[in-house]
Amino acid sequence: MAKVVLGFAPTRRSIFSAPDAIKYANLTRERLTELGVEFVDITDINEEGLLYDDNDRIKVAEKFKAAGVNGLFLPHCNFGTEYVVARLARELNVPVLLWGPRDERPDENGIRLRDSQCGLFATGKVLRRFQVPFTYMTNCRLTDPEFERGVKDFLAVCNVVKVFRNTRILQIAPRPFDFWSTMCNEGELLEKFNIQLSPIPMPELVDAIKAAKEEGTEVAKVLDYVHCNMCVAIKPDEMENVAALKVAMKNLATKYGCNAIAIQCWNALQGEIGIMPCAANSLLNEEGIPVVCETDIHGAITAVMVEAAGMDEARGFFADWTVRHPDNENGELLQHCGPWPISVAKEKPTIGYPLAFDHPGAVEAEAKHGEMTLCRFDGDNGEYSLLLGNAKGVEGPYTKGTYVWIEVENLKRLEDKIVCGPYIHHCVGIHKNVVPVLYEACKYIGIKPDLYDPIEEEVKAYIRGE
Repeated sequence: MAKVVLGFAPTRRSIFSAPDAIKYANLTRERLTELGVEFVDITDINEEGLLYDDNDRIKVAEKFKAAGVNGLFLPHCNFGTEYVVARLARELNVPVLLWGPRDERPDENGIRLRDSQCGLFATGKVLRRFQVPFTYMTNCRLTDPEFERGVKDFLAVCNVVKVFRNTRILQIAPRPFDFWSTMCNEGELLEKFNIQLSPIPMPELVDAIKAAKEEGTEVAKVLDYVHCNMCVAIKPDEMENVAALKVAMKNLATKYGCNAIAIQCWNALQGEIGIMPCAANSLLNEEGIPVVCETDIHGAITAVMVEAAGMDEARGFFADWTVRHPDNENGELLQHCGPWPISVAKEKPTIGYPLAFDHPGAVEAEAKHGEMTLCRFDGDNGEYSLLLGNAKGVEGPYTKGTYVWIEVENLKRLEDKIVCGPYIHHCVGIHKNVVPVLYEACKYIGIKPDLYDPIEEEVKAYIRGE
């Protein structure tokens, strides 16, 4: 599971009960520990372990920065000091979770000790004034299911933002000439999002393949893994090239500090090593290193976002929208030559030949059915958005490659969105509902969430804890 660390800064205001605020801060600490949440605390900043003094805020910011926290959790243990937490949130520039424990019944004298909800209203306004995006978790009890769900979803949001802001993509050769749809603006991706490309020419990959073969050990491990987990229907020397390509791409990703790869999968590579890269891509995807085809940089960005939203608990798969289902009016075929990870398959995958090429190294397997999320990060003319929504796997005719027939609520509506853009025929799927997480993450990374079904109010209701 992905590692996410929260900065924990419970807050209070002086005119309400300090002892009660301390009590609820400690109860929240205990609950986070129960849930297995890793957090950096502020108990060493002052005796109360609470944030309400601006001088303490400076120390808290320094501590959280040094710890490299990925998100900020601001429990309002009584009303809270809104300007102090807003200053802290703006300085840290990480996702912010705003929450307060539900207030108790007034005592027999009509005294209220905390007014946490009222403080949340105030802080929300001040965060907006500071132009700090934040996630609001409904005013609930620590034992309510909304609390556990809200915290875990926020951790996933933090993971998406962390990965997105630190993405570096190994670009192996330029896009194929015919694929004008996969062109991207490298400078704009860096300027807007800090997404970096590490382009290398095809000869550098070929040299890395030769080096992997000469070293031999890692290639042998890959061959052992493949023969245990896949059916091999290609020649031994071809399979050795597949294994060496997998090792070479991983080594190059490590060399250049990359967390994803986009490869020009045809046709220069076939002239050099005589195989399709699909099976090698599949093996790397299974390890959690997303590899996408046809030098689709935006596809690689989509892949890292999807896996981060799933907290690395499920693998994503890079697919083409291809043809409509012959019998289901809302059905569509998702397919590619074979880059999908092994764990996605409903059967033991076979390494063989692709549909449209003569060279070996593709993978054949139908993917598991069930509920899934489909999405696509893309942009043109300086504007970027994330197409996303739900689908389910359904029965359909056999086809070559890695494939799954899916059904959506309204295919005509989805088709129109893809054609009218800024999207293309590529998407990434995952067998997990991460739509609310990706929707919420968009506010922190500065892109527009674009739901292909009219479910925005449902998504917002889920995030609110309804």
